[in-house]
Amino acid sequence: MTVVALRPQPFTLFCDFDGPIVDVSDRYYSTYKLGLKNIFADYQAQNETLQLQVLSKGQFWQMKKERVCDREIAMRSGLQGMQIDIFLQKVREIVNQPTLLHKDKMQSGVNWALALLHFQGVRLIIVSLREEGQVKQILQNYGLLRLFSAIYGTNNEMTAYDNYADMKVQLLQKAFKTQTVGEAFMVGDTEADILAAQALNIPGIALTCGIRSRTYLQQFQPSSIYPDLLCTAHHLLDLARSKVA
Repeated sequence: MTVVALRPQPFTLFCDFDGPIVDVSDRYYSTYKLGLKNIFADYQAQNETLQLQVLSKGQFWQMKKERVCDREIAMRSGLQGMQIDIFLQKVREIVNQPTLLHKDKMQSGVNWALALLHFQGVRLIIVSLREEGQVKQILQNYGLLRLFSAIYGTNNEMTAYDNYADMKVQLLQKAFKTQTVGEAFMVGDTEADILAAQALNIPGIALTCGIRSRTYLQQFQPSSIYPDLLCTAHHLLDLARSKVA
């Protein structure tokens, strides 16, 4: 007797870029340290000394994951008053410099996850606040661009850093209007992704491998929370198979 494996029903997976696919923690931390270094040098040139307390990467990233604002991070690093404003401006100026963008790296297991989903007929669509050209170039560099049916990004390099939820909603709405979707899910690592999914009444899956913690994400009541995209892929494909069993 031949046993035929049940193939899951195809569905559409809308996926954020920074967080689920790309780890930006090294770039953001390097930006933080470089911003402090620059403002320290500016004050030193004026014969003034700043007493800085540079956070470790673990301290810095945990604060980002709990969505501690950049102003508070600057204060905990020893800055005050106008120093904070100068620091925040420097961070915005350098965060997307080519010398820092190369610090972004693929999350663990992403290649396997995307290949598995694509092989099983899942339509993969990027919906990201990252500048669209950057998304396409990074995916092309890793040989992954061919796996995606469409890419929806922005034309502003700072939008991803600001993480505006209303803009993520607009992008997801645009994708819905221009694509044949069927059953769909949205996966991301921030509140913007969950709120966008809820606005379009589709399941919003939160990942803890990015810039928000499980505790923080739970406040927004995602449909589920997984550690990374590979784990998500297995769960979604198991769910799809159960519907044809």
